[in-house]
Amino acid sequence: MLTMIDVHKRFGDVLALNGAGFSVERGRILGFLGPNGAGKTTMMRVIFDLVHPDSGIVTWNGIPVDAKARLGFGYMPEERGLYPKMKVVNQLVHFARLSGLSNDDARDAVEHWLGVLGLGDRADAKLEELSHGNQQRAQLAAALAPNPELLVLDEPFAGLDPIGVDSLSQTLRELSSGGVTIVFSSHQLDLVEDVCQDVAIINDGRIVLDGDLDQIKARSSRRRLTIDVDGRSWIPDLPDIEVVRNHGQDHCVVPDDAPVADILAVAEAAGNVTRFAFEPPHLTDLFREAVQP
Repeated sequence: MLTMIDVHKRFGDVLALNGAGFSVERGRILGFLGPNGAGKTTMMRVIFDLVHPDSGIVTWNGIPVDAKARLGFGYMPEERGLYPKMKVVNQLVHFARLSGLSNDDARDAVEHWLGVLGLGDRADAKLEELSHGNQQRAQLAAALAPNPELLVLDEPFAGLDPIGVDSLSQTLRELSSGGVTIVFSSHQLDLVEDVCQDVAIINDGRIVLDGDLDQIKARSSRRRLTIDVDGRSWIPDLPDIEVVRNHGQDHCVVPDDAPVADILAVAEAAGNVTRFAFEPPHLTDLFREAVQP
């Protein structure tokens, strides 16, 4: 279990982390979310002591994280750190050995993960010879090669095509089911909602919402209402309604006690109702509510 408690970090006049903290259980996937500049990357770097906090506690299985514990962690930074003119397999083996693996074990692990991630035939290529998406896969292989207990990924899906996204999503699920604890950040909220069991949302250096995503949705006092009349979005005239456009589709966020039967009757009077959905809020709705001023 990873636990971060009351973490503070200031860079000059900028308060990057202001008492931030969350926890994630073994074998769970947590989506770490927030607007740009909210403190996500700083928080992740604190786990690896790449940023030393002014105060706060970081523990793994109840014990303060030290250099030895970090050897069992995998990290994929947002700023990719592989060498462009060096062969992929050679540098990944080098990094795996820095985590404590023998040369043979490191090579076996690297070859395994390059194969899983679709790079088995590019192992001897220089990094700069790979596409952006394949460079992303190589960076992920570097994080996975030490067979980590904790995997921390900063924007791992950036630059991947839909097939790559599906493949990585499935890999993360398989790792999670095998007991690996995973924390990853992403601005692709639909993807986070599909992959993660837990979320933590940070804003202005503080965690403003966290926990089991299904439980958060169930507790919300708001609901998502989507209505299509004659094949087009239809918005009811209601008080206390927020209209949101997502992926080209208009929907409403309304109180959970909205008069659903009355709304449906009015919609049917307006035309042919081709869609009527009254459901828990989606992650995008929760995110907007959590970070709005």
